[in-house]
Amino acid sequence: MGALLKVQQRVALKFEGGGLLKKMVVESNSYGKVRGYATPIAEHGAISSPANMMDLFSPNGLLTVVKDVRLKELYQGIVPLISGEVDSDLAHYLNQSEQTPSLVELDQHLGEDGRMVVAGGLLIQALPGNEALNLDTYVNRLDDLPPLATLLADGKTPEEVLAFVFSGEEYEVLEARPLFFECSCSWARSEQALLLLGRAEIESLIEEQEAVVDCHFCHQRYIFDAAALELLLEKL
Repeated sequence: MGALLKVQQRVALKFEGGGLLKKMVVESNSYGKVRGYATPIAEHGAISSPANMMDLFSPNGLLTVVKDVRLKELYQGIVPLISGEVDSDLAHYLNQSEQTPSLVELDQHLGEDGRMVVAGGLLIQALPGNEALNLDTYVNRLDDLPPLATLLADGKTPEEVLAFVFSGEEYEVLEARPLFFECSCSWARSEQALLLLGRAEIESLIEEQEAVVDCHFCHQRYIFDAAALELLLEKL
């Protein structure tokens, strides 16, 4: 979805519910930068591999999509989680909220230690004016193929996967873009977050001699001592 954005735009997906996880947030921008975090329900402790998203977020879970397209206000769409699979629920959002015929296929492979070995995704959408495109054709082709993660783990490139999916059709790869983790947190952003607390709260933190700002995405910790907090007061 980030690949569909224009320069300096961002998209965030937020999954929420009352299952094993309270919240999961993933974010991407037009440059291929991605980051994310998950907040578990404390009393559940360690989470083993769940059967599906319903185990993580319960049948009453919600998917919220927030887009920053550099306008005055953010775009936000909300749909219930209905299938228990991330790809199916994303397709449901795109078809219902954005009214764009879409097929989403996601897959991943975990190693014996539970760490991610490979992950892959495919998004096929009908272009404006071609809404009658039969996406079932591609559903059937994907059903005839090994899972995406298996293809990638076996050394197939994304371009080779596309050749399988669009077999017999003419297509052109317009751009190849790498994806990579990068967090946008910073000391300056942490300062802005503290400034929003107001003078009285900052003065209270000065009495405590320290304020700590933790980034949920990368776990970077920004520690403001009393002197740094005094400097913040000068900016109010």
